[in-house]
Amino acid sequence: PRSVPVTTGSKDLQTVNLTLRILFHPDPTVLPSIYTNVGIDYDERILPSIVDEVLKSVVAKYDASELITQRDAVSDKVADELTRRAETFGIYLDDISITHLTFGRDFVTAVESKQVAQQEAERSRFYVEKAEFEKQAAIISAEGDAIAAKMLSDAFDQVGDALIELRKMEAAEEIAANLAGTRNVTYLPKDNGMLLNLPGQ
Repeated sequence: PRSVPVTTGSKDLQTVNLTLRILFHPDPTVLPSIYTNVGIDYDERILPSIVDEVLKSVVAKYDASELITQRDAVSDKVADELTRRAETFGIYLDDISITHLTFGRDFVTAVESKQVAQQEAERSRFYVEKAEFEKQAAIISAEGDAIAAKMLSDAFDQVGDALIELRKMEAAEEIAANLAGTRNVTYLPKDNGMLLNLPGQ
């Protein structure tokens, strides 16, 4: 097998680095002619040249993203064209595969920036949805408070001030119970006077 590295450009002008692995054999009937016209190192003279030519031709038809998403189609197209081209030199290709595919630093940076932007967009969308949820919760809570206030208002209209008086009495009773447990509190009657032993003047 022979590996041939090629650097070329995509349709959207991105730098693309590819390595093609090729299994091949010469046509025995034209081997003497190949040796005479090209030399014993025919594979080193012919293959890199035609691989470079075919890869540049095929890759230029695809955007960088398509080279990733349609890698099988690209590989098939390269294999078809390279097989046809190699046969004109009396070389049969048994297997062709793209073993390495990378892009220039600009493309990698652009992809990373796009991923960051997508993550930021997702985060922003989450915050918007959260704020909308909290807003809806606040509206529902406020509506509930309004309904409760209306119910209390309606109850006061029907019953009058009796409920308020009852709540006052319950509060007074609770306060009195709390104060009764304190030793430093003295009860003074509201209406009846209280005799105090005060020294005479």
